Amino acid sequence: MDLYLKGKTAIVTGASQGIGKAITLELSREGVQVFAVARNENLLAQLELQAVEQGGVKPVVFVKDFTAPEAPKEISIAAKSALGHVDILVNNAGRSRALDVVGSEEEWEAAMTLDFCRHRQLTQQLIPDFIARHQGAILNITSTYELRSINASAVAKASVVMWAKQLAGQLGQYGIRVNCLQPGLIETANIRRVFTKEDQKVFAAREIPLGEFGHPEDMANMAVFLVSDRARYITGSVSVVDGGWRHHAF
Repeated sequence: MDLYLKGKTAIVTGASQGIGKAITLELSREGVQVFAVARNENLLAQLELQAVEQGGVKPVVFVKDFTAPEAPKEISIAAKSALGHVDILVNNAGRSRALDVVGSEEEWEAAMTLDFCRHRQLTQQLIPDFIARHQGAILNITSTYELRSINASAVAKASVVMWAKQLAGQLGQYGIRVNCLQPGLIETANIRRVFTKEDQKVFAAREIPLGEFGHPEDMANMAVFLVSDRARYITGSVSVVDGGWRHHAF
């Protein structure tokens, strides 16, 4: 299926590993020029090589700590300089942050900064251009709702969902779509900190109908569809990639 993405441009944050890397590579294979943002220069260099080896468009890489106050503005300026304009924004950067029921203020503030505020600020840097061009696709990678212990990142990502829904309502008139993509248990560095391979097998057999943890590529496949013109009538939605793990109906 042609996703009509060839020649488009995109920003992906947290692009050097895990879900962000998989999305960057898949967009690259579809002919998208990706402005890949992460703080690890070595991993970004590897990403460039891998994209080319797989026959994709070589990403433009930008080394930046996304938590820095100036990051959203600098990323926006650099991306527009490198790409000319931005068609797609994938807000992916984040880090799982499990806390006690009484967590430190520093950890809560760090989670809200990285997992909500910086995404909102970067998006707001790009919205005027999206409106002027009467087009744009914004995709936010969120967190599962199935956790039963405090994770500050998941709380911040839940804020992203509410903000994105409201944003979709106001930006639709300009041809701009805003969606969220909710992962289940995807086999990444974040997950490996909590689940060993054996733990994954036991948990998946008990809790996940498809019987295994997902892979970053599973997220990337859905992400690339959602930012493509094939999804032109989808906005304000939360799509789920979790192998059937979620228990609630909606």
